[in-house]
Amino acid sequence: MRHVCGFAFFCCGIGMAIVLIVPKTFLTVLITIGILVLGYNLFCC
Repeated sequence: MRHVCGFAFFCCGIGMAIVLIVPKTFLTVLITIGILVLGYNLFCC
């Protein structure tokens, strides 16, 4: 369970980092959602 939570926090961090680096656009939101969904699918499905 610790590994799953750690990976989820890691993916959230990557998503937030992308939002900070790239100007806020619709593409940025899609990339962030994609990263978070990928992390969820890798460890929860």
